[in-house]
Amino acid sequence: MSGPMKNIPKSEVLALKEQVAYQPGQVVSKTLAQNPAVSVTLFSFDKGEEISTHASGGDAFVTCLDGVGQITIDGQEHLLREGEAIVMPAGHPHAVLGRERFKMLLVVVF
Repeated sequence: MSGPMKNIPKSEVLALKEQVAYQPGQVVSKTLAQNPAVSVTLFSFDKGEEISTHASGGDAFVTCLDGVGQITIDGQEHLLREGEAIVMPAGHPHAVLGRERFKMLLVVVF
């Protein structure tokens, strides 16, 4: 599916972390944009919830919006706190875990 930004107010100042809610025992995602060049998605992770190891066809830029997340890249763990970011390189195995409740913005550039 191609197209512009969706699922988010436009021309309005907002708190990004308030655009996706925590759900007990779940990983919640909200797609903001998706096209062949880029995807932009908000995620919330309840404590202990994870996206298991996988690889992506694009560089995945993660920004922590709330809480503490654990990003594992090529078996190496990195902790991410609010305001911090990391790039998960294309083609490298990576996983994401909510060490505490955790919200992130994911931008994948293909």
